[in-house]
Amino acid sequence: MANRPAAPATATRPAWRWALDLAAMVALLAAGIVGFGPAFGGTGYLVAAAGGLVLGLVIAVLGARFALNLFVLLAATLLAYLLFGGAFAVPASTLGGIVPTVDTVRQLALGIVFSWKDVLTLQIPVGGFPAVLIVPFLTTLVATVLAGSFALRLVRRAAWALVPAAALFVTAIVFGTRDAAAPVIQGLVFAGVALVWWAWRRAELRAAENQAGAGPAQANQTRANRRGATAGSAADALSPEAAATARSVRTVRLASGAGLVVVALALGAVAGGAIGAPASRDALRDQIDPPLDVKNYASPLVSFRKYVRDDKSNVLFSVEGLPDNARIRLATLDAYDGIVYSVAGDGSAASGTFQRISGEVPGTAAGTATHATLNVTIGDLTGVWMPDAGSLESLQFTGPRAAALTTTLHYNAATGVALTTDSLQKGDTYTADVAIPAVPSDDQLKSEQTTKLTMPKVTGVPDDIGTLATKYAGDASDPLTEVRNIATSLSQGGFFSHGLEGEATSRAGHGEERIAALLAAAQMVGDDEQYSVAMALMVRELGLPARVVMGFYPDTYAGASATQNITGDNLHAWVEVDFASSGWVAFDPTPPKDQVPTAEAPKPKSDPKAQVLQPPPPPQEPAQLPPDVRTDNSDQDQQPDAAGIPTYVYFAAGGGLLLLLILIAPLVVIGALKLRRRRRRETAARAADRLSGGWDEIVDRASDLGTLLPPGITRREGAVALADTYPTVSVIDVAQRADNGVFGPGEPSAADVSTFWNEVDAIVESMTGSQSRWRRLKARLSLRSFRARRRAAQSNGKKQS
Repeated sequence: MANRPAAPATATRPAWRWALDLAAMVALLAAGIVGFGPAFGGTGYLVAAAGGLVLGLVIAVLGARFALNLFVLLAATLLAYLLFGGAFAVPASTLGGIVPTVDTVRQLALGIVFSWKDVLTLQIPVGGFPAVLIVPFLTTLVATVLAGSFALRLVRRAAWALVPAAALFVTAIVFGTRDAAAPVIQGLVFAGVALVWWAWRRAELRAAENQAGAGPAQANQTRANRRGATAGSAADALSPEAAATARSVRTVRLASGAGLVVVALALGAVAGGAIGAPASRDALRDQIDPPLDVKNYASPLVSFRKYVRDDKSNVLFSVEGLPDNARIRLATLDAYDGIVYSVAGDGSAASGTFQRISGEVPGTAAGTATHATLNVTIGDLTGVWMPDAGSLESLQFTGPRAAALTTTLHYNAATGVALTTDSLQKGDTYTADVAIPAVPSDDQLKSEQTTKLTMPKVTGVPDDIGTLATKYAGDASDPLTEVRNIATSLSQGGFFSHGLEGEATSRAGHGEERIAALLAAAQMVGDDEQYSVAMALMVRELGLPARVVMGFYPDTYAGASATQNITGDNLHAWVEVDFASSGWVAFDPTPPKDQVPTAEAPKPKSDPKAQVLQPPPPPQEPAQLPPDVRTDNSDQDQQPDAAGIPTYVYFAAGGGLLLLLILIAPLVVIGALKLRRRRRRETAARAADRLSGGWDEIVDRASDLGTLLPPGITRREGAVALADTYPTVSVIDVAQRADNGVFGPGEPSAADVSTFWNEVDAIVESMTGSQSRWRRLKARLSLRSFRARRRAAQSNGKKQS
């Protein structure tokens, strides 16, 4: 079988062919980068990805130009990531947006592991979060290095370059959202460029093989034809039959190429449309559970009575820009277990989930809404729950702790609740853009039905709730009338009291026993905490979606242009019911503050058969009691200890250090082995062995530089071969001196050996200096000299046997 002609070497390909290869890779990678857009938003991801693209191209070109091995490419990629990753991915941690700091290196090291999870679990768009831009920067950098290296260095198997480009394309889809960026355009560009470039590389390889098989004469004739002024002159140089055949081949190739382009465009359009179809695309983020467990935070409703008692006149926070009649939400409570009404946040349709947000929030306000900008300054309010209003559209911290609070900000779009796991402190400030839905009229609501939502389950409901719900709702024929009747029955049939000094007796709490006692008493006495819970449970018994909201609204509004001080006396709780078109509508079941009992309410009569009063729940262990939200200023499960570095930082730093050691270890080991070999030769027991070792040092250094001597030749024969490669080095004289010292009479003196090694060092230095910088680096890492010695030893052993 005839040998297949060799493909052209990478170094011999013209520069314009390299440029076409790189242009094709840029187009393919850009098609993948665009896919990050829906998840990241803005333009930050484009800057990060463009930085990775440029750095990757530079590394790939240098690697192909100087034939760098895998270890050098890996080290160069890691170095580029650490040096430039700060400017492109985490600019906030750098000096002047460019110079990396210790914090930059820490974020880049941790981002290799943790940024992927953040992209999937944070609230979109994620581009404003710190360190998440590491994902487009790192993936583009690695994909570009691999794609560019394969395209420039793999002549026969250039199609391997399409693999990392396709991997980047798929990564952007996996870490994206259900909404595609530009699916048809992405598919057309990627499929079209990939097929055309691959066909062009195959044609180039086939032409090179044909030229190599035609022989030098035909190659010269072909080059002469290509230098002709016109196609006709080239055709005249060939015979009529050859010219006709050439034209026929060119026609077939052009037709085939055009067909490939058409097929590529069709496939790209089909693929792009399939990618963009909402019904067929399932984003990975939809399968990831959010990391925040809201059960770690106590319901603020358990501290309702403490706020109205201890902070009645204290400014909890001040707000500027609050429209008239707008209510400020602190927490939306939708789960009840017989002990406390709490925030579920379990991912159901009504409860939603808490996700980290970077500032921008997709709007969810239903119907007509009033847009307002609230400037909030925290006073004596503490805890994780943040005051907001309506539907949050954006939130930016502006106080001295802005950076720390931004990284711990979470939002539940379904309930409109915001929280920061770093806990609020006095002096914290933020600006919130909100959309406050318009309050619908009763005439509008009367024609609406409530939505069919999957609400979190309620347990521990008092026995009389269902009976009283039916009684209070009456013969109403629509949901609004049912809800209004329940609210009116509670507000008009009950009395108001916080149970403070000088007020009627009213116990705090809203557990099963407290609500049962409220409803069974001869006179219902309580405040917002008890009445809102009782009404929400009654509405839920009727099968309607209801939840309790704890928040604030003043008795008198100061106006949108003024600053409104909110005190504990402005704290309220109300009930919201979800209507099909109007969304969640507020209802107030609490009696007016001036509706107080004229005398102490008598104790309800005990009726064992009715079983109205339920035994109190068993006492809880102190460790299981929910913490006071007003004094819970830290989250031990979510936040690291402020007094020390969190444990995961040590693991991440240790992993990064281990990776660095793995990369450096081969360099250190090879250098140590060569240094040990030289010292053994220079300090051998016999002077003749030290001379022989000096010559071996020259031969080994030449082997590492790429000049291998055949095993078994004499020193003088080897010197002649080396002199051809290194004509400026007096290697022949050194070989003769080594032979004279080894085979001559007597033993060489110590001075002779020292002078000989000085000449060896000079020759080695001259040989190394005659090579390029990259070849010198490769020689330092080369193991050829060790392999050559092993082969020589095996050859001598065979001869002796």
